[in-house]
Amino acid sequence: MSERPSSLGHEFSKGILLENPVLRLALGTCPTLAVSTSLENAIGMGVAATLVLMLSNASISLLRNVIPQRVRIPSYIVIIAAFVTIIQMLIKAYAPALNEALGIYLPLIVVNCIILGRAEAFASKNRVFVSVLDGLGMGIGFTLALCCMAVLREFFGSGELTLKAFGHGTSLTALFGLQEGNLLSAIGLEPVTIFLLAPGGFFVFGLLMALVNRLGREKKGADACENNCSACPMAALCAGKEGEV
Repeated sequence: MSERPSSLGHEFSKGILLENPVLRLALGTCPTLAVSTSLENAIGMGVAATLVLMLSNASISLLRNVIPQRVRIPSYIVIIAAFVTIIQMLIKAYAPALNEALGIYLPLIVVNCIILGRAEAFASKNRVFVSVLDGLGMGIGFTLALCCMAVLREFFGSGELTLKAFGHGTSLTALFGLQEGNLLSAIGLEPVTIFLLAPGGFFVFGLLMALVNRLGREKKGADACENNCSACPMAALCAGKEGEV
């Protein structure tokens, strides 16, 4: 039986906002805080993690009826590690500067809670195409969270913003033709270095998490009203049930 288009759309989009792995589920916070000091690093890590998510989800979904239940977690880790190794070798070959910048956090994708969590909670129970969509949506959500943090931290921390991906692109100073200094200095402000340090990372992370949680609650409330809350078995406990919305 084929999946309904609305269901497929939900499986793809849920990871972007409602179930954003970083800002809603608080997974993968270690690489998020570590590599979000520049936009280029954030994009590189996000693309690498998204590819691993999609490939590992597809493989685990294909093998879900073959992998013994008792050794499923070690099996998942072996599959994920294989794809991480391949992607790391490609990055070393074609973007060595990015590989150097990401450092240990690139191979540590193997034990990233987002990837292992999707393998256990979703790919091992669903069909291949739906699992790939889930991986793509979660990967995009992870990448967006990284990029939002990187834009705020890099701009306010250094006054610069590298509009690059895999070594190609430009920067804000080059874009605006500034020979010296940075964009913040050009408008009479000074960079706040703490944004590039750990405390600044936690501060930006907290702000973004609060914003996304607020948006997620509003979206869930709107969906509940549209879907007629009286059909929900928990409607009696919900303040938004039909007739009270």
